[in-house]
Amino acid sequence: MATAAPAAASIFSSSISPSSSSTSSICHFSHLSLSVPSFYTLSSCISISPSFLALSAKSSKRASSSTISQSFTVKAEKKKVLVVNTNSGGHAVIGFYFAKELLGSGHDVTIFTVGDEGSDKMKKPPFNRFSEIVSAGGKTVWGEPVDIGKVLEDAAFDVVLDNNGKDLESVRPIADWAKSCGIQQFLFISSAGIYKTTDEPPHVEGDAVRADAGHVGVEQYISETFGKWASFRPQYMIGSGNNKDCEEWFFDRIVRGRPVLIPGSGMQLTNIAHVRDLSSMLTLAVENPDAASGNIFNCVSDRAVTLDGMAKLCAKAAGLPVEIIHYDPEAVGIDAKKAFPFRNMHFYSEPRAAKEILGWSGTTNLIVDLKERFDEYIKIGRDKKQIQFEIDDKILAALKVPVAA
Repeated sequence: MATAAPAAASIFSSSISPSSSSTSSICHFSHLSLSVPSFYTLSSCISISPSFLALSAKSSKRASSSTISQSFTVKAEKKKVLVVNTNSGGHAVIGFYFAKELLGSGHDVTIFTVGDEGSDKMKKPPFNRFSEIVSAGGKTVWGEPVDIGKVLEDAAFDVVLDNNGKDLESVRPIADWAKSCGIQQFLFISSAGIYKTTDEPPHVEGDAVRADAGHVGVEQYISETFGKWASFRPQYMIGSGNNKDCEEWFFDRIVRGRPVLIPGSGMQLTNIAHVRDLSSMLTLAVENPDAASGNIFNCVSDRAVTLDGMAKLCAKAAGLPVEIIHYDPEAVGIDAKKAFPFRNMHFYSEPRAAKEILGWSGTTNLIVDLKERFDEYIKIGRDKKQIQFEIDDKILAALKVPVAA
């Protein structure tokens, strides 16, 4: 196998109107490591005179907001990257964008999608756009994780990203195969949903996680198995090709003149990142394996949005007014998880580690991104599709608000 050389019930209602992958020179590398809490281990390539500011702990369990000063020039080597991609859920679009980002930066990419190429799932985005990957020089294959050795017989890779498994049982076949092949860097798409509820948002790398969460077991396993590894914890995401309803939930109501029902005050904070930012963060990890090694990265936008704000921005993107109605799920006898696409609480993370360690910066601009998504929403005719609003109607009935005809 190829090896990778280091490279560098109360109601409130309101109405609103409408890299370059290389440089001209290669630095002389010095490999540095320092002993810090296990949740924030650093290892990086720094030029000429290695120096940095050590992270100081804000608390014994919380990473610092200190900025690490790093100045280095890295020439990214061409890597052979395997993306093991899920065949369902919101994470599928991550693999799609990541592959396109890598190909655009000159790397070789193979996407191994779990399942059957002829399945109905492959008729939906982002899978029905895989021709874009092939036309850019990438390869696409299908199969089951336990058969990866047979499917990819004689293929050689430098980096493997598992964007499929949510627990060790599903990831272990990929990780063990990668280890047996001498893969030098293993990356994993985890989830920011594993953080324990905090009284001090946002979540940053090093905050307490739920020990029983499947992703936690995977992170532990790969940290013990690979010399170079990193885990990325995304939240909600936006972007063309996403097949999980998020902004569409709001558009469905806004274009039909229905109120947007938001549990609680509507001031709860969350995080929505464009998937291109997630893929750019992953690409930086591939091109700077020593810096990324042993780290957890919140793979998110660097700005939060309130739940009310999301409704208003969606209405602005659609050029339509919106009526927002708040409700208490318990009082109306409704499970908020089934009635609303976001968590009914403050739930957002900050990409502190990616900024400090990888030099990453985000480009997410929600109003611009939502306009793009609304244009696609209209293009596919979803605004004309007949949609049932049974749960909404139950909430409105409980609040004694007339249901739209």
